[in-house]
Amino acid sequence: MDILVACDSFKESLTAEAVVQAIITGFSSIFPEARYHGYPMADGGEGTASLMARVLGGHLETRMVCGPLGLPVAARFAVLDEGRTALIELAEAAGLAQVPPESRTPLFTTTQGVGEIIRAALDLGCRRLVLALGGSATCDGGAGMLQALGVSLRDLQGREIAQGGGPLGAVFSLHPEGLDPRLAECSIEILCDVTAPLLGDEGAAAVFGPQKGATAAMIPILNGALARLASLVQAECGRDLSNVEGIGAAGGAGLGLVGLCGARLVPGSEAVARLLGLEKMMPTMDLVITGEGRLDRQTSQGKAPQAVASLARAAGKPVIAFAGTLGEGHETLFETGFGALFSSLDRPCTLEEAFSQAAPALQRCARNVAASLAMGRSFQAVQE
Repeated sequence: MDILVACDSFKESLTAEAVVQAIITGFSSIFPEARYHGYPMADGGEGTASLMARVLGGHLETRMVCGPLGLPVAARFAVLDEGRTALIELAEAAGLAQVPPESRTPLFTTTQGVGEIIRAALDLGCRRLVLALGGSATCDGGAGMLQALGVSLRDLQGREIAQGGGPLGAVFSLHPEGLDPRLAECSIEILCDVTAPLLGDEGAAAVFGPQKGATAAMIPILNGALARLASLVQAECGRDLSNVEGIGAAGGAGLGLVGLCGARLVPGSEAVARLLGLEKMMPTMDLVITGEGRLDRQTSQGKAPQAVASLARAAGKPVIAFAGTLGEGHETLFETGFGALFSSLDRPCTLEEAFSQAAPALQRCARNVAASLAMGRSFQAVQE
């Protein structure tokens, strides 16, 4: 029996690797002869690059680049596929975790360092670029990144604009002539963990700006600046990208890459599943197991377990999912490819207790589910 175990992390308690191992340990106590195929998952958020490097046998490169506040930071990116692919996390060079709470303001944070990482990947010969957008501290429409890649953004007086979402409001013209020509040789995927448009009440500034330090007064400033940049990109590529699903991720960081470089926006979990080769494995599996810390209605909106379940469903394979908790609307997941859902919590407890006991609780839950499957198989054999 071949069992695929492909799970995301249980945030704040278990890494994706630990989740996979706990489930395999529990199942193998009942099915010791089964062949287990363990794959830690991610949805394109923080940690995706290092996870993929470990799982796929790639390696991490480190470069000193411009951080979100303009100060140097050490940023890592993964080199995969024998040097052909670079998986770049925006959060490594422009992440919210790199900005102290008292310094958080998307008026001045920049994506410049992300462009510097892309150039470093190009220098290594990578021509497939995968950019993960989760965890950003920025709302500059990717302007800093574009400037680092050779695009000139100028104000009315012809001067290069300063870094950040605030100065972006002064942009008058966009000049792509200096864009690194090696990008024309590249396939570029942008992994999105949200479906937000660029502008408006559901856009990058209004929805995600506050968590990056934006005040109510800053929102219209940022929204106007993003609208101005979007109009300039539209003039170059002939497309209005402002309402494209996911273009508002990471403060609109993918705007210029989509408009000027032909990058594709894709759900992060689906791209990670492709990198891992899960679709090719599905036909040979007898059972598929997935999970994340909380399974609820949002799971079906681009989360890693849904990507796994969708692939399994297409291959006609049964899917079991584990979680720390089952949240509101988890019942809807039975309509999207999940066969059974299980919470690893086996008693009332505090949040601290749940976190500290997460691994043994998940292992016990997996063992009990496996035992139930074994009993069902025995009962079926007796009936036959």
